[in-house]
Amino acid sequence: MQEETWLRALAWTDYRLAVLFTVIIPLILLIWAFIKRADVIQHLLIIYWRVASLLLITLYLMIPQWSIGFLSGWVARILIPISLWFWVDLNEEINDQRRRPLKLAFTAWRWAVTIYCALGVLVTIPLWRCTFSEGAIKTPFCRAWLELPQRYKEIFHPDSEPGFLGFLAIMGLIVYVIYIGYFVLVRLGKQGRSAMEQ
Repeated sequence: MQEETWLRALAWTDYRLAVLFTVIIPLILLIWAFIKRADVIQHLLIIYWRVASLLLITLYLMIPQWSIGFLSGWVARILIPISLWFWVDLNEEINDQRRRPLKLAFTAWRWAVTIYCALGVLVTIPLWRCTFSEGAIKTPFCRAWLELPQRYKEIFHPDSEPGFLGFLAIMGLIVYVIYIGYFVLVRLGKQGRSAMEQ
């Protein structure tokens, strides 16, 4: 019982940090960059939002308690820091900018979300068994991470069937994988680590 309470507290803390670092702060930064017309930071944040959309897909995969959601959430934690640091041209332009509050806030957030995701990758490795071990998803360990998606459904989709929401998430995941595949196999060879279209 005490272990279950501890697991629930850990899962809810993780979700709260995820909302703060991956939704609220980058949304504020995007609005701020738009107001200040900071094109480079806007560009990088738009790339971030495309990659981070996997977190929303993960949330919807977990509503019907589909185990693939654990794996997609883990992969999202790897892809998010990559999306923020991969682009040589954007990094150089950001580094060359004068020290202003937006640049400082963006840089602080970029480091914070990178550390959060790196720690999350390590801490959630045990959740792999929720994906790959048959029947593990019914254990208290895995159920702790399924509680918030259920609450989310009750608030935002009270009349929707979990299976339908999961189907929408699978469709989103397919589109996401196709887009990532296209980027890796086609665009990466043409553009390299430059975010600007050639």
